[in-house]
Amino acid sequence: MEPDELEFIGESFTIGVIPNFNHDPIYLISGAIGPFKGGYPVHIPLWLAIHLRQQQKCRIVPPEWMDPKLLEDLKEEEKRTRHFTKMPSEHYMVEAKLVLNTAPEDVPQSDEIKTLVKDIWDIRCAKLRTTTDMFLKGEGETVKLDNVTLVELHTIRPFLTHAMDLLSRIQESKKAAGANSSLANQSIMTNSMSGWNSRNSQ
Repeated sequence: MEPDELEFIGESFTIGVIPNFNHDPIYLISGAIGPFKGGYPVHIPLWLAIHLRQQQKCRIVPPEWMDPKLLEDLKEEEKRTRHFTKMPSEHYMVEAKLVLNTAPEDVPQSDEIKTLVKDIWDIRCAKLRTTTDMFLKGEGETVKLDNVTLVELHTIRPFLTHAMDLLSRIQESKKAAGANSSLANQSIMTNSMSGWNSRNSQ
């Protein structure tokens, strides 16, 4: 998937908003959204929440995971363990990017949250590159990628597919070289036996 497609998937997840207008339910292919009543929270797709916020028609209710204490704990846990910790949202980067860029004033301590999310992202991507590098060097038969999000996987996709293609070609070359060597040894043995038989028959 391309980055735009990954962002599109993330935008389909719901988020809370507090509208400042009244409106009947909106019927979409995915189902009904609303009704909207001024001052009453409602959960709607992220893409619609961003659209309404840009028009000053609502206030975004930050997801529960956008909490500095929770994110600080996640960051420390991510640094301690070799494996990937489970993130509170599979699309945390998409949500953070859209919400914090569109309505930072709706999120308490938004600057601190933005920094923590970036730190967690950097730690996880560095760990992902290290894990992939170890696998390609043959230091492990499998790669444990539990809890890695789609957006994170996308960061190594171009490199990984190219590297795996090269490894596959190298392995095929080794197999071919081994097969040729085996045929050569078999030919030498056959010739040697023929010569030995010929001498004995004289």
